Amino acid sequence: MSEATLLLAEPQLVLALFGARDQHVRAIRTSLGVSITYRNGEVLIAGDAQAVARATTVFEELRYVVERGGTISSEQVRSELAKVNGGEEANRVVQEIVDVPDASRRVRPRTAGQSRYVAAIREHELVFAIGPAGTGKTYLAVAMAAEALKSRKMRKVVLVRPAVEAGESLGFLPGDLQAKLNPYLRPLLDALQEMMDYALIKNYMEQDVIEVVPLAYMRGRTLNEAFVILDEAQNTTVAQMKMFLTRMGEGSKIVVSGDITQIDLHRNTRSGLIDALTRLRAIPGIAMVELRESDIVRHRLVQEIVRAYDDEGATPHRDRKQHR
Repeated sequence: MSEATLLLAEPQLVLALFGARDQHVRAIRTSLGVSITYRNGEVLIAGDAQAVARATTVFEELRYVVERGGTISSEQVRSELAKVNGGEEANRVVQEIVDVPDASRRVRPRTAGQSRYVAAIREHELVFAIGPAGTGKTYLAVAMAAEALKSRKMRKVVLVRPAVEAGESLGFLPGDLQAKLNPYLRPLLDALQEMMDYALIKNYMEQDVIEVVPLAYMRGRTLNEAFVILDEAQNTTVAQMKMFLTRMGEGSKIVVSGDITQIDLHRNTRSGLIDALTRLRAIPGIAMVELRESDIVRHRLVQEIVRAYDDEGATPHRDRKQHR
C-alpha cells in the first residue's frame, strides 16, 4: 500500500478537479483502482504504488489546466488516464508538443480533439477548424505558426480577421485606420504575445515577418512560404472566402477557424466558412477538424455557458405570462 498527498487549498480548484458529482474522481478511481479522499485542503491518494503514481500524475496535469483558467471535460480525464496507462491516443498528445519561441511556455493539446487539430495542421497545407468558443482554435493555430517561424519552415506569418462591422462603426472610432482596426485584430495579437517576447514581435512586425491584417487587405496578394491564419472565418462571405483561399502560394500553409454558431453577417448572407466546408470537402489534401464542447479549455464556466446556449430545449422565460 502506498499513499500520496496533494495540497488543494482553494475550494474552486477542488470543485473543478473533482467534477460535477465527483465524476472525474470516480473515473480516476475506477480506471486506476485507487482510493481518493479530500479533507482539510488535502487530497489523499492510496493504493498500489504504481497506481498512486499514475493517479498523482493525472491530478497534476488536470490541475495545470484549471490553474490556467481552463475547464476539465470527461474526455480530457479519459485522455489523461489513457496517457498514464500507455494508450495510443494519449501518446499522440504527448508527441504533439508545440515548440514556441518563448521556452518558458508549454503549449500542447489538452484534449484528444485538440490533438487531432494540431496533427492535421502538421500534416496538411489547408486546414479548416470549427468549434465553440474556448476550444483553442485560434490559440493552437497561432502556436503552430510561431513554431514554424522559429524552425524557419516558414519565412513569415500572416494573421487575418474579417472586420464585419467595418461599414457601420469603424468610422466613429477615434484614431487612424490602424487604431480603428485594432479591436478586431486584438485577439490574434493577444494569442501571439503569450508565445513570443513583445520586443521580438515588434521587431518581426516592423520587418513584415509577422502581419496582422484585416481580410480586405488580402486582395491581390500571393503568399509564398507563409503560415496564414484566418480567424472568425464564419463572418466571411462566399466571395471573401474564395478570395482568401486563392492567396495561397508555394510552400504556404493556411488554417481557417471559426464558430458557425456565432455568425454576425446580415441575415440573408451565406457564410463563406459554411460554404467552403461543403464545397471543398472532397478535395484531397484539405483537412477539416471539428472541435466540440468537450474540447473547451478556457475558464471552467465557458463549457457550461456554451452548453446552456446550445440547449434548444431551454426556455427560461416560459413562465413570463405568470409575472405580467
